[in-house]
Amino acid sequence: MTTAKSYAAPAKSAPLEPWSFERREPGPHDVAFDIQYCGVCHSDLHQVRDEWGRSKYPMVPGHEIVGRVTKVGSDVKKFKVGDLAGVGCLVNSCRECNNCEQGLEQYCTNGSVGTYNSFERDGVTQTYGGYSNHIVVNEDFVLHISDKLPLAAVAPLLCAGITTYSPLRYWKVGKGHKIGVLGLGGLGHMAVKFAVAFGAEVTMLSHTAAKEADAKKLGAHKFVLTSNTQNLDAVKGYFDFIIDTVSAPHDYNLYLSLLKTNGVHICVGAPPTPTEIIGFNLIGGRKSLAGSMIGGIPETQEMLDFCAEHHIVSEIEVIAMKDINEAYERMLNGDVRYRFVIDLATL
Repeated sequence: MTTAKSYAAPAKSAPLEPWSFERREPGPHDVAFDIQYCGVCHSDLHQVRDEWGRSKYPMVPGHEIVGRVTKVGSDVKKFKVGDLAGVGCLVNSCRECNNCEQGLEQYCTNGSVGTYNSFERDGVTQTYGGYSNHIVVNEDFVLHISDKLPLAAVAPLLCAGITTYSPLRYWKVGKGHKIGVLGLGGLGHMAVKFAVAFGAEVTMLSHTAAKEADAKKLGAHKFVLTSNTQNLDAVKGYFDFIIDTVSAPHDYNLYLSLLKTNGVHICVGAPPTPTEIIGFNLIGGRKSLAGSMIGGIPETQEMLDFCAEHHIVSEIEVIAMKDINEAYERMLNGDVRYRFVIDLATL
């Protein structure tokens, strides 16, 4: 066992604070690496505050993890000491179910293992995430990171990036498609970058007028201010797809009206409360309301390779570990453009 330094939430109502714990020594198939940067996802905040009702304490959040390999197990074939490496939202799965065999480990029917706030396959050992100085993960769930891109800005690709890349690829969004991106935040800004790179016409749908300049800078072709619903009249029946990144309660019915016949509204945000869907808003155009959750390991590697080839990274603000509690409050207030990343050298 090796001692890891971290910041952890000791309880639901408590701020994160320094905490040490034990990581396992690398087994034959494990990769150990020093964490250099870890992105701050809104789901970290949800889980730290037990807003999803399944939190385990003490909790070390963080699932947008990048660093450099320090040790590999005797049977490791994919990595060597000195390689750049990353870990996203998953550190294991059953490897046997139909989804796992298709590279869809995120939908493992026997339960995938989250990078933190989860249990290993033994059902006993708790997982601890990237707000720490090192990590040990089975090589099958470790990803290769290119040295062509700034490492800190790569970290959020491991959640915000793959969460938006995966549905765009699944629905084959590309040239000739009109797509609306609802919400310009950590997820939304990546959805814009990917959809533009894939050749689609991209419209940013935001309730904040001040975000128009950023949307255009990121590559969006159009901007619609949704706080004035009259603006939506111009885009009714306009979109082939809407990718919905909003995690606050909002009216899906309003946005379904913006879809063409056979259009798809894709939810990647997760509002905390149920919402009512009027059936006629689906029936009256053969429209679909769908969802998507990150991607499997093969697709995540594909996404990272695509980003390296096309020079795509997240827009970030690097913070010190001691500032994480303040960063959470700023995140709640929308005061980040567009992802916080922790420099673990400050731990």
